[in-house]
Amino acid sequence: MSKNRIVYSITVPALLFGVALFGQPKVWTLQDCIDHAIENNISLQQSRNSYLSGLEDTQQAKAAMFPTINASISQGLSNRPFSDSGTSSVVGSNVYSTSKSSSYSGNYSVNAGVTLWNGGSLRTALKQQQVQNSIDSLSVAESTNDVVISIIKAYVQCLYSREAVSVSESNAQASKAALDRAVEMKNAGELSKVDVAQLESQHASDLYQITSAKTSLDASLLQLKQLLELGISEEIELAPFENDEEQVLRLLPSKEEVYVNAMEAMPEIKRAALGLDAAELAVKQAKTGALPTLSASAGFGTSNISGTGTSIASQIEKNINESIGLSLSIPILQGRRNKTSINKARISADNSRLQQMSIEKTLLKDVENAYLDAVSAQSQYISAKEQAKYAEQSYEYTSEAFKVGKKNTVEVINAQNSLLSAQVSLLQAKYNAMLGNFLLDIYQGNYTING
Repeated sequence: MSKNRIVYSITVPALLFGVALFGQPKVWTLQDCIDHAIENNISLQQSRNSYLSGLEDTQQAKAAMFPTINASISQGLSNRPFSDSGTSSVVGSNVYSTSKSSSYSGNYSVNAGVTLWNGGSLRTALKQQQVQNSIDSLSVAESTNDVVISIIKAYVQCLYSREAVSVSESNAQASKAALDRAVEMKNAGELSKVDVAQLESQHASDLYQITSAKTSLDASLLQLKQLLELGISEEIELAPFENDEEQVLRLLPSKEEVYVNAMEAMPEIKRAALGLDAAELAVKQAKTGALPTLSASAGFGTSNISGTGTSIASQIEKNINESIGLSLSIPILQGRRNKTSINKARISADNSRLQQMSIEKTLLKDVENAYLDAVSAQSQYISAKEQAKYAEQSYEYTSEAFKVGKKNTVEVINAQNSLLSAQVSLLQAKYNAMLGNFLLDIYQGNYTING
């Protein structure tokens, strides 16, 4: 089933790419963060290197099916300091006489060997390595998914924290306005010092909430920078999402559709299936240990020695020797080693089947939880939006009534706190819904890395 690639709609300021003028930090979109993390994440780079290392093993497994050729050249000096008579030197099957106390010798050879048949072990090893390459590639994709999910969660948390700061600042401004009005009313004899003190305490609490919200924002930005492998001194600015309402309340596919798409798209499912293939190949490979191995070899060599009265060229020609042979190795008694290997490989294959079942069940649970969270977050957002609207209306009415003396300080403080609670709930529902939608996209393979 083909997948549509969804690019999250994000506001792009004019100074999106590169560092802005006058020392302003770069503005990062969600896609910028994903691209940068995929390129620079350390664990992801290590996963890619493991895949590349596996490709080298595959090349070696291919080469193992071809002949090996080795050349050998040796030169030697033989010294006989106490010799005062002629001596004989033996090179190959030839005997040379010399009266010199030292001589030079040389041996030159080329040897080749190839395995003609070993029960299919070499071909099975190549298939195993090719399957492992595919598994490693899927592991990279799985690690990429993990990085993308972490980036999305951190990015959404940063945007939530940033809006929470704005809400806290707005709330503090409202409490300051109420306090200023209360001071005016006290000076006019309409309010007591106790009433003013209550509003002063409320404003101080609101200022503390601003500090707390900014601390949370700094912590969220730090986590995101760490995921991006950025330096601690680097400053980043995040672009807000565009069309919040549309993204939050978008139509969701059915839970069954999400699961079917996830079974096709998620790399861990394919990796588990290939893991079973690899385990079955391991059983086949173990069985080859009990089969004979037929090898062929060939060799070519010659030699020479000084002091024989014969030229080097003549000796090399005369001493040429050639060989060719076949070797058959038959395992007879191996101390139960082969049978143990086969049985353990079968047990490993059974574990691979169980692992595949476990991964599929885990995916089903994760998809169902993500789907229920997304649906619930959308419902909570709709309710929270209504609650925030009525809380704002109530606060505005209470604030106006307080200004003309129809409401007391307790009532205006309660109305303000109710509004703050409703606004925070709305923010939480909004970003929970957006996060849930993003996760459902990832489960279905519907997210863009480059774009």
